[in-house]
Amino acid sequence: MEFANKEFFLLLLLLIPYVLWYFLYRKRNEPTMRMSDTHAYLTAPKSWRVRLVSAPMVLRCLTFVMIVIALARPQTHNSWGSKTVEGIDIMLTMDVSTSMLAEDLRPNRLEAAKEVAGEFISGRPNDNIGLAIFAGESFTQCPLTADHTSLINLLQNVRTDIAARGLISDGTAVGMGLTNAVTRLKASKAKSKVVILLTDGSNNMGDISPLTAAQIAHSLGIRVYTIGVGTNKVARYPMPVAGGVQYVNIPVEIDTKTLSEISAITEGNFYRATNNNELKQIYRDIDKLEKTKMNVQKFSKRYEAYQPFAIAAIVCLLLELLLRNTVLRRLP
Repeated sequence: MEFANKEFFLLLLLLIPYVLWYFLYRKRNEPTMRMSDTHAYLTAPKSWRVRLVSAPMVLRCLTFVMIVIALARPQTHNSWGSKTVEGIDIMLTMDVSTSMLAEDLRPNRLEAAKEVAGEFISGRPNDNIGLAIFAGESFTQCPLTADHTSLINLLQNVRTDIAARGLISDGTAVGMGLTNAVTRLKASKAKSKVVILLTDGSNNMGDISPLTAAQIAHSLGIRVYTIGVGTNKVARYPMPVAGGVQYVNIPVEIDTKTLSEISAITEGNFYRATNNNELKQIYRDIDKLEKTKMNVQKFSKRYEAYQPFAIAAIVCLLLELLLRNTVLRRLP
């Protein structure tokens, strides 16, 4: 319920001086009777008329409150509308080479990227999103899907040991990773198609160069956002040794030139993330750039709802008059 004239509620403040006057000053004007001793009346039971002596005042206050509410024009409304959602298709392409274990981001590059990507997915419920991963080779971890819960579960299962276990060769095949994502988007009928490519190195594997893959993406109307993740000089890297892990400093070699050219060819943007906060901000910026189109039509019909309050005010007023002129009638 809504009120069209809320300013009328200020009239309720007038009840405060009225109530104070009733309890503090009105009794002075009531007729009194002098008696030598009132001790016998202190323990006498009170009749129901005595208990109802303030009922007319209460009914008068209720009448005033009901009138004020009616003047404020209470309204109810029914609303209905149509909502047309046009989602976009997004492929997240993530580097899972062993260098992603470097700890210049916390806890490491891969885990930081997975955390931010998960938040990005959760914030876009109307889009089809898929996941491609690459090291020396590339494969699809999850095709385009609207089931974001399953997608996030598959994202959390991404590890860098797939190369160590021989599932794919180690290295950084940026061109292959981008081509895999483009292939997934090729058959998409969405008006907006996007690839978000994240890597911490330079292309050193694969049969397709990154720029060739970018040209293919551009020909298919796919926009590519590239992210180079890692510090600017050296990074702390856990090197497995006999009986444990030894930390060494490895140089950070990100091919920013190629990543910039990929984004320029496909009319996207290139970003550089050297810490967790910068990486989060990059995904927020991309989220703002790639918005889902929505067409919302909303209609509303309002109904006046003052009648019950007006009726209640009349009833309270009649009850007050009835009590004052019958059982609570006062003789002059």
